[in-house]
Amino acid sequence: MKIKFCEDTRTNLLELKRKKGITVEGNILKLIDYSDDPEMEEYVKESIKLQKSIQKKRLEVTKKVQSQNDDLTQAKAEIERVNSELHEALVKAEDARETALKDLDLLQKKTQLGLIRTIVKVALIVIVSTGITTTGLYMFSIIAGKETQIIGNAWSNMLGILITNSFSIIGTIMGVKYASKTDATEDI
Repeated sequence: MKIKFCEDTRTNLLELKRKKGITVEGNILKLIDYSDDPEMEEYVKESIKLQKSIQKKRLEVTKKVQSQNDDLTQAKAEIERVNSELHEALVKAEDARETALKDLDLLQKKTQLGLIRTIVKVALIVIVSTGITTTGLYMFSIIAGKETQIIGNAWSNMLGILITNSFSIIGTIMGVKYASKTDATEDI
């Protein structure tokens, strides 16, 4: 079935093309009867050629957009993969940090414990040796029959000072040990 336009419609279509460059588009062009009208035949052929050119440009744009979409999809997948790897690396780094902090804390506690043991040993040696020396001098004075009044008072004061200092040292060490606990505030 072919469509034959009336003279007014034909004139309006040709005028619209000539003045504004607008033509009919789509499958209707295949149905226009342009027999015995070379001007209308030229109109239809140019319109079909123009429509094919526009369709070709649209197809190129569509292909370009699809290609860009594929590139964007691949880039998004790569970004997600890298983000996932970064997150895993961050988790591993945090775990390693926690492990290192625990190891450092354990090493510090071992070092502190060793230092405390050394301090206690030295303090006990000083206290015991001073006590033994003072007691020895006091006993020697008694056996030798010398005046023991001054040495007795010195011996009594010395033992009192040594016992007080030993308790002070032990209290200080226990305080340091208690304060160095990470959960010391929880005990209060």
